[in-house]
Amino acid sequence: MVEDMANSGETKQAEDGNGDIPPSDLKGNEINDGNTSSDNTESSSGESSEEEAEEEEEEERESENGEGESCAKEFSQETDEEPKVTDSGNPLKHCCEKCQALQRPQYDLVTPRKISRGRLQLMLEDEGVYECSLTGLVFEVSQKVRIRYCILSWSKFGTYLNDSWKFAGPIFDVDCDPTILKSIQFPHSLCLADRDDEVKFSVLHVKNNQGLIEPSVDHSRNHIKWSVSSLSPVGPIVQTTKPAEHHGVVLVYKEVGQPDSYSFRVYLTSNNDSDINDIRKEVRTSKKRYMKIEKPPICQKLLKENRKYRLISDSEGDITPEDIQFTLAVVKMKGYFEAFFEQHPPFKLSLMEADTEQTVWSAIIRERDCVDNSVEKTQKRRENRKRSSTSEEELTNKRARWGDESDGPRATKDMTDQQLMSVAKCMGKEWKTVAISYLDLTKLDLEDLLESKEQDLTMMKFNMLDLWRRKQPKGEAGVTYLLRKLRQDDVPNEVICLLQDML
Repeated sequence: MVEDMANSGETKQAEDGNGDIPPSDLKGNEINDGNTSSDNTESSSGESSEEEAEEEEEEERESENGEGESCAKEFSQETDEEPKVTDSGNPLKHCCEKCQALQRPQYDLVTPRKISRGRLQLMLEDEGVYECSLTGLVFEVSQKVRIRYCILSWSKFGTYLNDSWKFAGPIFDVDCDPTILKSIQFPHSLCLADRDDEVKFSVLHVKNNQGLIEPSVDHSRNHIKWSVSSLSPVGPIVQTTKPAEHHGVVLVYKEVGQPDSYSFRVYLTSNNDSDINDIRKEVRTSKKRYMKIEKPPICQKLLKENRKYRLISDSEGDITPEDIQFTLAVVKMKGYFEAFFEQHPPFKLSLMEADTEQTVWSAIIRERDCVDNSVEKTQKRRENRKRSSTSEEELTNKRARWGDESDGPRATKDMTDQQLMSVAKCMGKEWKTVAISYLDLTKLDLEDLLESKEQDLTMMKFNMLDLWRRKQPKGEAGVTYLLRKLRQDDVPNEVICLLQDML
């Protein structure tokens, strides 16, 4: 994702010497109370209940699965090729051909846990540099720490910059001990392969009801590094001497409830999580109801600022407007085409550069893409949430019922080797902490495991779980018992979900 960090010392200066944005760069000095750190997650409209809004957000995350991360994979649009998925379940993230040639360092990839609507949490066990698999944020920490964060909207904070500065990537609200969190690398959507000397990066840091420009430490092909001073809303910004080139995405939504016609919104935006979240919220709060059309979103070519783009179709239909000029301001106001067709699919949609007629993105919309499965998906998500929210009391009741057989009391079955191995594969580097903190093993137990001839790390984790099982009374090393012990903030969510699925 990133080449070695380029020295950008010339960019490391705060405006007016103290980091305050000078009057010429500010469009306002006060931040509404609603923009404070504690209230940054936006609410849904009154037309949709909070539960429904959350379900739609979950559906978006499931369907897009990483499309907002900078430099995602370039797909074959003609065949609607699906993204390849790594063993961890996350799509491979690739850049344009120019960025692809550049090397990137490897960080520990970590998957956050969703703790509330829109907010994520990471429990990092050791000193190191970690990359969030969902947002692309890179955290450098000096010791074990908990980090909570969420994506905010530039529509609130972008107004504090004039045209000399533009937002370059998502803006975040990060909650952590700033003495432990040493630096954050923010993903950006610009292509720097041929323009590294034409850009100047900084970050907008909103604190004490003021917007401050603070210097970046370094920048790379898709990250901007910032040394943490204090924590409140902060996001990457850029000054360029020429119109910038962005990695872009196209998102397609179909209006629901029109049996004899097909109406779509086709959004054009930079590959920026803040922008993509704004689109989701705009669609969700629309007076009309829309469903997401599952098509590879990544643009085949870079989106160039101030260029005009046109959406065309191989089928007869009505598409408005004729062109959209790609600027961050225009995209914010109305960055979508409306396409209306009376005939049935399939039809091919293509986004073109208006001047050169080069294809930037294309997809074939088929009949099966337009089937509304929202009721079935909503029911499934509600069942999953109900299962995942099973309380300890309910688990205890389940255990009591399982032990209450007509032929007399009977203990539950202990976990099998296969089940323990599945759990071992889900555990990360926190396994030793988990063993001592929650499974009642001792330091001596772990030393014996580490000094054994076994070299495979997964087998060490399995042996640790097996040792826990052997130490329990017969019938008290079942799935329910292990789940009850491991329901902790610093245990990976994958482990909890796996155990719940075993019940």
